[in-house]
Amino acid sequence: MSSPHAAAAHRVSAVVVSYNTREDLLRCLDSLRRHAGLPCQVIVVDNASADGSAEAVASAFPEVRLIGNAENAGFSRANNQGLREAKAAYVLFLNSDAELTAGALPALAATLDARPRLGAVGPRLQSADGTVEVSFGPPLTPIAEWRQRRLVRGVKRRRTTAMRRIEAEAAVEREPAWLSAACLLARREALDAVGGFDEGFFLYEEDVDLCIRLRQAGWGVLFTPSARVIHHLGRSMQSDRPRARLEYQRSHLRYYGKHNGPALTAALRLFIGGGAALGWLRALGPGEARRLRRRRHTEVLRLALAAPGHDPVV
Repeated sequence: MSSPHAAAAHRVSAVVVSYNTREDLLRCLDSLRRHAGLPCQVIVVDNASADGSAEAVASAFPEVRLIGNAENAGFSRANNQGLREAKAAYVLFLNSDAELTAGALPALAATLDARPRLGAVGPRLQSADGTVEVSFGPPLTPIAEWRQRRLVRGVKRRRTTAMRRIEAEAAVEREPAWLSAACLLARREALDAVGGFDEGFFLYEEDVDLCIRLRQAGWGVLFTPSARVIHHLGRSMQSDRPRARLEYQRSHLRYYGKHNGPALTAALRLFIGGGAALGWLRALGPGEARRLRRRRHTEVLRLALAAPGHDPVV
């Protein structure tokens, strides 16, 4: 990582959003320091972590531009905060639970260099044991999602058919509908053209929406196996799974409302609401645990029944 005074020479600005992932964040920044491979401005946006993340970054990585939020602003809004501070023509969005490997960032930058109409490029994401992550895919429709979820579950359970399929798909360059923002190198010009991330997505599917809008605006989106990045999947929301599930449903409804039309959005609301109502009934009975489960299902039901554009905030 280079000095803040060398901003004019930066080839890439890296934006890392952090929420209670102190050790992962420090490892991520260390990988940027060791493996960036080209002049890189690093910006950390901390979403009011309570685990000392901001203090640790300030101590161990004084060259980093640190933005500390007073509250959890969400992934999209925090990434846009970092984007506004970015000085370079290329912006790397990197999850705090991801690690660059040697040569990955130069390979991604070289891909953008060679293709002027390419808006974003993503690497092969894999776990620490080398298992390939499902990090790209088709537009989110009911059938496509069903197939994608089967693949994700199969990979998670190490099923032979799923492992062979994702290995084959991740072995070749391709132009998918979307790329994961766990690691995504984007052209600043393209990001500005579409207004960055949609801040209506607190968490989940903001990357799918961004890539769809880039493609609609005439920019290409590319997956390349020439760059490899390690991803310790989903650490930041493990401590609050009910909130994560609720935000997933909220983002899902927003995506469908923007891209899939009123009929499919209404069907999704019915599906989510029906599942929440059934869960609420199953949680009937005495005890604090059942009361908490009913409360969580009630939150999801309220979300499903809310008028479009008026989703309740919890």
